[in-house]
Amino acid sequence: MNFTFKFLSQKFPQDKILTLIKGFDSIDGRPLGDGKRNRIKIFNLDNEEINIKSFKVPNLINKIVYKYFRKSKARRSFEYANDLLKNEIGTPYPIAFHEEYSIFGLEKSYYVSEHLETELTFRELVTIPNYPDHENILRKFTKFSFDLHEKGIEFLDHSPGNTLIKKVGEGQYDFFLVDLNRMNFHPTMNFESRMKNLRRLTPKQEMIVIMSSEYSKWYNKSEAVIFDALWKQTTEFQKKFARKKRIKKKLKFWK
Repeated sequence: MNFTFKFLSQKFPQDKILTLIKGFDSIDGRPLGDGKRNRIKIFNLDNEEINIKSFKVPNLINKIVYKYFRKSKARRSFEYANDLLKNEIGTPYPIAFHEEYSIFGLEKSYYVSEHLETELTFRELVTIPNYPDHENILRKFTKFSFDLHEKGIEFLDHSPGNTLIKKVGEGQYDFFLVDLNRMNFHPTMNFESRMKNLRRLTPKQEMIVIMSSEYSKWYNKSEAVIFDALWKQTTEFQKKFARKKRIKKKLKFWK
């Protein structure tokens, strides 16, 4: 079994990180998430918490693809995290990635970052409409998204659970992107691509109204034009999402 390991940390010894990766299944750690596709564990290391994500072993075709033609999800997560930090965009600090290969291709891969405890994700803004300081947080998140777009960063998994929100002062919040393996970097982003990038965040029209109002403060389109474009993108996405769920439910019925 061959492996690739890249490490970037001033806080933690490399050998301790490798020990946790190698013992991911056997060493006690606090699970995070449902673990249906990928597994995440939080470990305490030298009185600091780190987060290790073990990606699902790919199928045979993707084993070959990730060995010869495309970077693994772990490698992309690590590299994109560094790119985000260079662009002054928040994300938990990247520590390492690790890949293991057999003669068939990529087998196991891991991404290691510092663990970040925050008050909420964007999902709480969708599910808890009376969340304290709701409109202010939503407006600041919209400005954060605008800044991403201005820097040409297209976060393809810009969905409710993938932005962590941390309160840093009265009415002040920092935002951190997670689940980073799908991302594009462009010289510029046009209006359509900007609106498309926001379409997965919320199905609620009242939130789209506020987001359109805030985005229009920073972009050369009116609030009405932004709302019409974003609401169109959102409703189209929700229809496709609902259709996929119906098809998936029917397929499960026949199993």
